[in-house]
Amino acid sequence: MIKTSLWRKTFASLAVRDFRNLWLAIISMMGGMQMQSIARGYLVYDITASALLLGIVNIGFAVPMLLLSLFGGAAADRFNRKRLIQACQLLAALASLAIAISISTGTVTWVHLFVASAIHGVVFALMVPSRQALIPQLVAPEQMTNALALNSAAYSATVLLAPALAGNLYVLVGPDGVYYIITAMEISAVVFIGMIRHPGSSEVRDTGKVLREIGEGLSYVRRHHLVIILLVIGLVSALLALPIRTLLPIFIVDVYQRGPEALGLLVSVMGLGALAGSLVIAAMGRWRRGAVLVGGGFISGTCLILLAVLPAYFAAALIMVALGVGDAIRRALNQTMLLEVADPAYRGRVVSLYAMNFGLMPLGVMPASLIAEYLGVRAASAALGSVLLGIFFVILLTQKKLRAMR
Repeated sequence: MIKTSLWRKTFASLAVRDFRNLWLAIISMMGGMQMQSIARGYLVYDITASALLLGIVNIGFAVPMLLLSLFGGAAADRFNRKRLIQACQLLAALASLAIAISISTGTVTWVHLFVASAIHGVVFALMVPSRQALIPQLVAPEQMTNALALNSAAYSATVLLAPALAGNLYVLVGPDGVYYIITAMEISAVVFIGMIRHPGSSEVRDTGKVLREIGEGLSYVRRHHLVIILLVIGLVSALLALPIRTLLPIFIVDVYQRGPEALGLLVSVMGLGALAGSLVIAAMGRWRRGAVLVGGGFISGTCLILLAVLPAYFAAALIMVALGVGDAIRRALNQTMLLEVADPAYRGRVVSLYAMNFGLMPLGVMPASLIAEYLGVRAASAALGSVLLGIFFVILLTQKKLRAMR
């Protein structure tokens, strides 16, 4: 009976039909993106053998996230969120199809991959604020933590399964075959969003010019200290915790001397940890969420240092499990707490600032790539982990209100 009750509590939000369809769309879309990350990263390094170009291609995704996320947030607070999400998913499918064709015809270069990466950055900048702001419209307030934890779990499940699948498919059907499969997954996400019955309209209709609404959103954030701290945690994660994903192909080739299937497996075990962490967050409810969020930062920083210290593939696999747990804790709780403390009329714009953090990731990726280029990838991982630990230690000491948040 206790186990049945815990199971129902953990997956309670999936009983809501509209949220279940959104959740399936997230799995389809993010599964395709995770497969693409593996295929694109390995293909870029395979045809260029350059850590710097690998970083530049990833900048293609990050720059639109930085430049357009605020507009995506304003759009989420003005327009029909469901239709906006569908349009973005369709654009992503077209970009993936174009890359698949260019690989099949033997014309693909790192420039093509850079352009496609940029298009997907545009898609995420415009889609993520609407997708996250739609969740509170689909579930009851008391289900918010559970729904966003399951949202994180869906992402983590794709990190667990999709990279390993992509790595093996890369060998079996080639990179073009992987991209054709990605295209089909992104189209299926369009279908799932279309099955949501909620109209998807925002809480506030058009109230003025977009730039003015962006300014109002920024003013709102400046007046709320806790929102600022939560956004800072998202920024620190983007700059210091996420770049390790970009560096993994270098670990695989230069440190572990293995192939693409090993890269997929390494990312997948990270997804295993992230999935476990997300499910724990879904089940724990509102227990000491602020303290747990800070703890997630300490886990990630420690794992990055261990990854540098222990240059063995199987040790790295165990470390990546723990790194996934830390990522899941930060991602699920950071977004949940942001949406809860933000006024409904500003949710899209607040989420857009959180999403914009990922556009700032090149500020972490490029220095890390340069360190990897000249000092080695292990030195880059150690540097990222050390700075991350230092920042979360300061947050732990100074942010009493965050630590006490439930």
